[in-house]
Amino acid sequence: MSGTPTNKSDARGRRDDEIRGALMLRAHPKTLLVAATGGHLEQLYRIRPRLVPECGEIQWVTHDDPQSRSLLAGERVTVVPYVPPRGYREIARNTPAAWKMIRNGHFDRVISTGAGVAIPFLAAARMSGVECHYIESAARADGPSVTGRIAARMPGVRLYSQYQAWAGGDWNYRGSLFDSFEPQETDAPQIRRVVVTLGTMRTYGFRRAVDHLLQLLPQVTDPGAEILWQVGVTDPDGISGDVRSSVPNAELRDAIGAADLVIAHAGIGSAITALELGKRPVLIPRRPQFNEHVDDHQSLIAGELGRRRLAVSAEADVLTTDDLIEAASARVISTDAAGPFRLRTAS
Repeated sequence: MSGTPTNKSDARGRRDDEIRGALMLRAHPKTLLVAATGGHLEQLYRIRPRLVPECGEIQWVTHDDPQSRSLLAGERVTVVPYVPPRGYREIARNTPAAWKMIRNGHFDRVISTGAGVAIPFLAAARMSGVECHYIESAARADGPSVTGRIAARMPGVRLYSQYQAWAGGDWNYRGSLFDSFEPQETDAPQIRRVVVTLGTMRTYGFRRAVDHLLQLLPQVTDPGAEILWQVGVTDPDGISGDVRSSVPNAELRDAIGAADLVIAHAGIGSAITALELGKRPVLIPRRPQFNEHVDDHQSLIAGELGRRRLAVSAEADVLTTDDLIEAASARVISTDAAGPFRLRTAS
């Protein structure tokens, strides 16, 4: 009998400690940000400062490559094995690591822009009662990706589209990464510096674009022009200039900022980087029928940015010198049009 009051007091004390701990977590949240390298990582990195509520303490999950090492330098980062497009076997291999991180990380929320690497982390988080948010890529102008459709089937995952046209139902619209840019026409410069970036995809080349550019570039550039090529796994045979499979993010940004002309595959990361640095890029979409990607989503990116006059969109085999000069004859300015990205939180 003499021990009963003490036991009740201890129990009340433990409950009070748990309540105080929960309040501390809400006041100082811990957020897991999950994104594949390339455009998915670039988008989440750019959206992060707009997120409301703020992320608090942040842990990143991504793949290891020059982009992630440069972009996330100084951040807390966990790298996981690369997940290629439609890499369901690799998703399964990452599942134990996802469960371990969610179980031990004590996260208040998980936020992801995809792609496949997001699936095991969102699933483990939701099954553990952790708040989850999935932001669909700005590449998806006509509906969710495969990853988005999978996320939509996970109970409790909060979903966001960057296009008002297909938002609705479970999909919330909070604006687009493109809203904060406007084109401004200028006189065409002498083209002395060029950056060609085909991204850093590990599974698909884009030789079709290279072959056509090798014919066009000598017609619009000054003799002795400096050309930096980031080609990924594309065969570099016959390309002159500074040719590399991958360029560190900081160095690539410096080169794009100094360039008179920027040409890129129509990947979302390459497009956003060019816009942020004031360039109207030529965007060339990869096509699945030429084994350049898994689907046609790059044509949606190029089309949307072409419609906004933030890029010149052209197919690899019909690109002209006029397209190159048009892109060089404009700059892009940043505006204050993009407001906060408000997450749906528990009421």
